[in-house]
Amino acid sequence: MLVQIVNFILDVITGMVGGACLLRLVMQWQRVPFNNPVGRFIFAITDWVVMPLRRIIPALGRLDSSSLMAAWLLKMSHILVMWLIMGSEGALWGLPLAGVLGVLQWTVSGLSALVLLYAVLSWVQPNSINMAWLARMVEPWLAPLRRALPALGGVDLSPLALLLLLQIAGMLLSSLRFS
Repeated sequence: MLVQIVNFILDVITGMVGGACLLRLVMQWQRVPFNNPVGRFIFAITDWVVMPLRRIIPALGRLDSSSLMAAWLLKMSHILVMWLIMGSEGALWGLPLAGVLGVLQWTVSGLSALVLLYAVLSWVQPNSINMAWLARMVEPWLAPLRRALPALGGVDLSPLALLLLLQIAGMLLSSLRFS
């Protein structure tokens, strides 16, 4: 039971900071301004890990590789601590791959949350200030689906289709991680 509690606490802490690192990466990639409450929160929660990495890891074009590396390092720290607590069972060489799969799972979960927020806000508060930055984050993922799916009766089903695809991707990643 103690192992489960430690795993839960580590999962919450690394998931929140690692997810914020991934959100920082996407916001910078999409050139979303950080002069809003969400952007300031993202900087506040991730600067301690991203800024030192910036000194040694260069950006790859518009891709903030230091934010991506920070997310991976956070996931790796979680996995490594759990590996040590569990008695170092399993091969050590598989841990980096487990870290990559964990970051991909964070990405799928985070994008699912953004799409869900985007869909709900588009119905409830379509002119909200938060809708603008959410649209910049989600629209690139929805655009290909909008081209493929016709709007039925004026209803855009692309967020639902994207959520379905993300859930399938999450299931595939989960099965890969546990195999």
